[in-house]
Amino acid sequence: MSSLPRFSVIVPAYKVQAYLHECLDSVLSQSFTDLELIVVDDASPDGCGEIAEEVAARDPRVRRPVRLLRNAGPGAARNKGMELAGGDYLLFLDGDDTLAPDALRSIADRLKETGEPDVLVHDFAATTWTGPPVRTAPDRRLTEAGPAPFRLDDRPGLLGVRPAAWNKAYRREFVEDHGFRFPPGIHEDTVWTYQVLMAAESVATLDRACVQVRGRRHGGLLDRTTRAHFDVFEQYDRLFAYVAERPELAAWRPLLFRRMVDHLTAVASRRDLLPRAARAEFLRTVRAYRARYRVPGTPPRARVRLRQLLRSGSPRLYGALGAAARAGRGAAGPARGLGRLVRGGGLRLHYRVQRLLPLRADRAVFAAYDGHGYVCSPAALENAFRTYVPGMRTSWVARPEHHHTLPVATRRVLPGSMAYWTALARSTYLVSNVDFDRRLVKRDGQVLVQTRHGTPLKRMGLDLRDRPAAARGTDFEAALRGSDQWDYVLSGNRHSTLVWERVHPSPYTTLEYGAPRNDVLLRATSADVARIREHLGIPEGAVAVLYAPTHRDYRHSQRAHLDLERLLRELGPRFVVLARAHHAYGAPLTDLAHGRLLDVTGYPSVEGLCLASDALVTDYSSLMFDYANLDRPIVIHAEDWEAYEAARGTYFDLRSFPPGAVARSEDELIDIFATGHWRGSRSAQLRAAFRERFCPFDDGRAAERVVRRVVLGEAEVPPVVPLDERRPAPSATAGRDASPLASVPGQCRTGVEDPLRT
Repeated sequence: MSSLPRFSVIVPAYKVQAYLHECLDSVLSQSFTDLELIVVDDASPDGCGEIAEEVAARDPRVRRPVRLLRNAGPGAARNKGMELAGGDYLLFLDGDDTLAPDALRSIADRLKETGEPDVLVHDFAATTWTGPPVRTAPDRRLTEAGPAPFRLDDRPGLLGVRPAAWNKAYRREFVEDHGFRFPPGIHEDTVWTYQVLMAAESVATLDRACVQVRGRRHGGLLDRTTRAHFDVFEQYDRLFAYVAERPELAAWRPLLFRRMVDHLTAVASRRDLLPRAARAEFLRTVRAYRARYRVPGTPPRARVRLRQLLRSGSPRLYGALGAAARAGRGAAGPARGLGRLVRGGGLRLHYRVQRLLPLRADRAVFAAYDGHGYVCSPAALENAFRTYVPGMRTSWVARPEHHHTLPVATRRVLPGSMAYWTALARSTYLVSNVDFDRRLVKRDGQVLVQTRHGTPLKRMGLDLRDRPAAARGTDFEAALRGSDQWDYVLSGNRHSTLVWERVHPSPYTTLEYGAPRNDVLLRATSADVARIREHLGIPEGAVAVLYAPTHRDYRHSQRAHLDLERLLRELGPRFVVLARAHHAYGAPLTDLAHGRLLDVTGYPSVEGLCLASDALVTDYSSLMFDYANLDRPIVIHAEDWEAYEAARGTYFDLRSFPPGAVARSEDELIDIFATGHWRGSRSAQLRAAFRERFCPFDDGRAAERVVRRVVLGEAEVPPVVPLDERRPAPSATAGRDASPLASVPGQCRTGVEDPLRT
């Protein structure tokens, strides 16, 4: 990289870890490569700093990330980036946005074509949660005919282009000569934009969407409900003070006044921006600023009645107009409510009444897989709630056929029953690994913990929008409303965190504490292993292989991908196969169960099956991530990877980063066992790398950490035991020197590829 790159791209990063990789990759993958990338970690509490460090380590164009000691806002972060920048031109990109392909090439060409202007203004495309980036109709202010470059006096309409830092390129020396800096506050782009445009000796435009702006559903600074929006008044004080100090800019005051009124109107019009108690005060302040900065003779603009009322400075009229509009929209409410009451019956009325009663701080309700039994992370948390919170009373939502799995101390609740709606209305804590009923109305003071159910290999959430076979008519808007109710989401690794925060973009807190359902894998003893094996009927000394294939979205019925009878014949008499079907099919994996082929689909605890087995054979099930905690052999059967990838999509190629040996056919799978590769040194190396990436927090105390943080409010939770210090229970056959296949003849076939040597 040359000492003076063409572009310095400055990226402030704060709570955007789910999007930062995509943002930085969009810069580094540009066809125009003469750039430096400066990431400023604005004291982000998530993994933004680590992500920036990782990217910097692999690309010399990325400067070592700067980490601010305290969160100072995007303006201060950009200022720090400018101090380090050495490029001819500065570009700003928010950490959750991206550069369009070939954007820098287009900007570079236009800068050269227009004689190196001080400022280049370009367009952008908005990225929504329901589709690809969409550019609005071409902005006529960017396509206006005329010479280029030009001064703002020649095309004053540019002041009407969105006043953002990221839709322009700035000549660095011009910025430094004028000493431009972003002011503090959340409307900092306003002052910056108008100052640089008015000061520029030369301006050019580019009719191309160079930035793809992500429409954050929650969490964007300008979209929060907060009194911080009063900051907009200070920004205009700064702007008009800047103009007052420069008599040559006096002619811009009328236009800036109109821009100010439009801006303040836009803030006041959004009912979700200002707290209810602050709206009248905001409108009174608008009236004062209208009087303070209005230029005599400036005519009012009367395009919208709301703006007329706002500019007249009448909070009461403004509030009355809003109330009238809301009343009109709700005129049909009673009729609809009566219809719902008739259709929904007394249960819905009961639920409404229960929501009027106080929450019970000593009540928690749990559920797993829409009414299944005592399984997965909710089960581990239910036990931890009762263990660490004396007096906590818990309920479990389950269908009758699963009630036998529930502990005696937990109240049984039928889905949809009166007790169910009472529990949802009165319990302070709601815990599940899927969403509760979509009719749930989460009350103030309720805490919803979403545990999830595994590390995602296959695509999830919003990433299924272009996967119809997997989505199967999913109502994504309803799903987003569900995730908006989550307070905490549990994560077992950084990969899961980044996926969940991107595909479920809601304002929850991610707890990287490990998966509570895996606690038992780290806390079990050899005696526990022996007890479960005896209960399952596994012969003493047998090598138990757990076979657990995943669900296929493109198949409505189950089909075994392995001939289990043949597998047992080839492996020999010392092997036993534990066959477990995916719960989505609701049927056993095999109807030929016998002494060496055990159907364990109905066994309530998959964790118990993991402990009982000596090895796992699976395809793409998330069970592999949990099983890796046991540090036991895993073999991947990836016979139909291409079909699975095409239908469902995955987040990484499992064949390139597997937890053990990979078989691409049934014959290869048998050979992996016959040759001993299933538990050989190479398999152990692969498993170690896999565990390091996906099992960093599973040390047996995940559930305890969640309860201490969420329920007991402890700021410091038990530290994670390092991976190399964990001692999971060994398998029943661990340490045997002789291969169980030593007496099986002819197992290594010639002409069959050894997947561990490719």
